[in-house]
Amino acid sequence: MYMKNPYEEVEPRRAFVPNLAYCGQRYMYELKPSLERDFDLSFLPSTEALEIHLEHCSIITSPEIVMMEMDEERKVFALIDAIRTNPLTSGSVIILLAEKKDAGLKTRALKAKVNDFYVYPFDQAELMERLKFLIKFKLIKPDIKKLIPNTVQEYKMPFMKRLFDILFSAVAILVLSPLFILIAVCIKLESKGPVFYKSKRAGTGYRIFDFYKFRSMAVGADTRLKELAKTSNQYAVTDEPQAEPLAFVKIKDDPRVTKVGKFIRNTSLDELPQLFNVLKGDMSIVGNRPLPLYEAEQLTSNLWSMRFLGPAGITGLWQITKRGKSEMSDEERKNLDNFYAQQSSLWVDLKILLKTFPALLQKEKV
Repeated sequence: MYMKNPYEEVEPRRAFVPNLAYCGQRYMYELKPSLERDFDLSFLPSTEALEIHLEHCSIITSPEIVMMEMDEERKVFALIDAIRTNPLTSGSVIILLAEKKDAGLKTRALKAKVNDFYVYPFDQAELMERLKFLIKFKLIKPDIKKLIPNTVQEYKMPFMKRLFDILFSAVAILVLSPLFILIAVCIKLESKGPVFYKSKRAGTGYRIFDFYKFRSMAVGADTRLKELAKTSNQYAVTDEPQAEPLAFVKIKDDPRVTKVGKFIRNTSLDELPQLFNVLKGDMSIVGNRPLPLYEAEQLTSNLWSMRFLGPAGITGLWQITKRGKSEMSDEERKNLDNFYAQQSSLWVDLKILLKTFPALLQKEKV
């Protein structure tokens, strides 16, 4: 029987080094030193070369990241589509680099399921941080506790908070059931479509769940969101059209809202079905608002992901601080969400809940 020599040298285990395929020549040599430090880099000078490279990749050698420079003929979009439809590369992170700002181009890139879009000159440190986070979160997919072990712990719902949520939501649903029926009848009488609106939201730890509201808009309203977000976003700092999308979107004087919808929004009655989310455990009575997926995808840096390390909730710190006020900036709301994630407690929740009721009637048309 062979016994291992305790003095025998053992080759240390190599850390995981992600494969990165870079397509283009314009910024390659500027980025090369930074990329080579953290990635197994493959340099492809053209889209044709990248296409050939991907054809010869196996499940082991296929790139975790594909970084492409925008070409004048826009050939990259056909290649992006091929990458996304190929089971071997469909999960790859795709980063697009452009020479100048172009809102239409960025919109097309995001629609093509590009993970991020950078315009030259770009901050290399920010780019590297973004790449590392996407690899950890999107590909390796560890839990949040392992992702940032030295700074924060994965949020676990305190027993008393969960008990309060169950009791509060159950009693509220029972007491408010006649109001639920009345609102449902009014919605059906005014416009065709379902009574409830269901959408995917990202809550605690980026966990995705079905989020419920009373429908306050005409059917098909989602198709107009991108257009309105550029010109009527409450979180925009100016009234000028926004070339770059903001992390949060709330439309001022939203033309998609029905008459019944306007009333239940201004009185926050449209939020009542979220009591079922609380009862199910998707969210809490008090916490940071769970975000639509298109917003959550923009908040994945180490700084802004902090908001997802606290509980998701119906009401929270930003609602009682500046809800309905147009001067609230995108960054202010993110700071409030981060503050709550770090400072949440039963005492803080109680103060927020007591201040929520005066904030229910909004003066601003949002």
